[in-house]
Amino acid sequence: MRLISIMLNGACACLLGSSLLAHAQVQTATHGDAVVDPVAAQQQAREIAKGDPARWYREDKTRQERLRTLHKEIGAALQEARNACKKVPATERKACLQEARATYQRDMAQASAQLEAPAP
Repeated sequence: MRLISIMLNGACACLLGSSLLAHAQVQTATHGDAVVDPVAAQQQAREIAKGDPARWYREDKTRQERLRTLHKEIGAALQEARNACKKVPATERKACLQEARATYQRDMAQASAQLEAPAP
C-alpha cells in the first residue's frame, strides 16, 4: 500500500511538473522575452555573457534617479507591448496599440505618486 502511495505521489509530481513547464512555455511565448526587440535581446545577451552588469547593483539614491529609472521601465514596457501587438491579428492591432499607449500614459502620469507610496 505504501509503495502505491509513493508511486502515485511521484506520478502526480511528474504531471504537475509537466503542466507547470507547459504553462511556463506558453507564458514565455506570450509575455516573456518573445516580445523583446531582437536587437535589444542580442545586446542583452552580450552583456549578460560578461556577467551581471554593475548597474544592476547600483541603487538609485535620489528621487530623481528613481523617477528616471521608473520612466525607463515604463518606456520599455511600452515597447514590449508594441512588439506584442505586432503579433496579434490585424483586426485587433489598432485596439491593442491604443491600449498599450493608454497604459503608458497612465503609468507615466502616476509615476511620481508611485515613488511616494510605501513599498509593499
